[in-house]
Parts: sequence; structure tokens; C-alpha cells
Amino acid sequence: MLERKGIDYRRVDLLPALHKPILRALGFSGATVPALKLDGERVQGSRAISRKLDERQPEPRLFPADPSQRTAVEEAERWGDEVLQPAARRLSWWMLRRDRSTIGTFLEGTRIGIPHGLAVRTAAPIIWTSARINRASDESARADLAALPDMLDRIDAWIDAGVIGGPEPNAADYQIGTSVRLLLCLEDLVPPIRDRPAGEMAMRVVPDYAGRVPPVAPAELLEPLRSRVRPVSPSDFVSSRSESPAARSSRNVS
Repeated sequence: MLERKGIDYRRVDLLPALHKPILRALGFSGATVPALKLDGERVQGSRAISRKLDERQPEPRLFPADPSQRTAVEEAERWGDEVLQPAARRLSWWMLRRDRSTIGTFLEGTRIGIPHGLAVRTAAPIIWTSARINRASDESARADLAALPDMLDRIDAWIDAGVIGGPEPNAADYQIGTSVRLLLCLEDLVPPIRDRPAGEMAMRVVPDYAGRVPPVAPAELLEPLRSRVRPVSPSDFVSSRSESPAARSSRNVS
């Protein structure tokens, strides 16, 4: 969103779980990311940030000027924040707990203040803590995977209605697209998501997104998602060191 607005910024990457005390030390009142300091004001959460950016620099708009269109975008953004994003986070941490062999791929392009090799070697307690914070469990994974087809149908319907997925991304595109893009880092979920409108929209919003988790989910949990499947190829998991800073500022694993 910052890049779209043309606002210069400096990005600071924080390790999951450890980010909470660091944010407090930096003067932020909450523990959530993304967190932004703009004109001396501290703003946290993507929904608050999107409104602050439109207030600071109205063009290009993140929300439509038409009241009814804005209401639709705000509803999609709210759902993306309150429903889709937590599910994507839970599934990501649940899968990383089952197999953390590729955890280093999520660090590509980051500046975390310590060597990446050290971060990888000490990742186990961070993954365990993050899974616990996000309430990622076998039960939550079963429920999230069962609910995911309806979630994707909802996103596709918003795209078909023109609420999101248009030529000019709005706040809901960024909120929803980044979560779907996180799901596309999970190899188990690439076949049922990549070729549908929701997946295509996410790839446009965030073309490069570092991170990959190999297949780990039991086959029976994936049955609800197998109505549309295509073979997975290595190109489905682009981990670019030149990832857009704006995209990474909206990263969803926290």
C-alpha cells in the first residue's frame, strides 16, 4: 500500500513471537503487525493503516469514492482481516510445526538483525510459540481446511462482482490477496487455489512472496479442496530475494 501511494519508507523485519516486546519498546500500544510510524503517529493493523494512508494521501485511492462501493470494499476488507487472515496464519503455523525443513525460505530478503542460519537453527521454539499464540492445532486445521472452499468461493464472488480484483487494487485486495498468497506458500494448497480467480488475484497483488512448506496434511483433510486440482510445479513456489518491500510489509505470518 505504501508503494502504491508513492510514500517513501524504511522497512523493519521482526521475527514472529519476538515482535511483541519489540513493538512495545518502539512505543506501539498494541502487539500486532503490520505497524507503521507515519508523520510521528503510530498506527497498527492493516485496516487502520489503509485508512490513515488514504487520509494522508488521497490518490490513488484505497477506498472507492462511491458510498455503496466503499461499503462493499470495507466489508470484504473486514472479513479478510477477521476471518481469512487468522485461518491462513493458523494453517501456516500448523504445517510448519509438522515440517519446518523449509523455514529458511521465509527469511529470504529479510533483514532481521541476526544471521539467517542462526534464525533457522533456533526456529523450533519460535514456531511452537507462534502456533500456540495463533491457536494452531489439529482441530483448528481440520476446521479451517473444511471451511476453506467456502472462503475461496466468497473471494471469487467478490471478484466477479468487481469488489476486488480490478485493475486498480483497493484496501480489500491487499487485505485478502496477501492472505491467499500466504496459503499459496503451502504446497498442499497450491492445486486447489492457484488457478481460480482468488489465486490469480493474489498473484497479481503479491507476485513474489518468499516461503514454502512441503506437503504435510493428511489426505483426508484435503478432500474438501480437491474439486479442482492440477499438478504442482517448482515455479509455483517463487521465493524471490527481490520481493517487493510493499508486499513484505503486508506479510501475514505473525
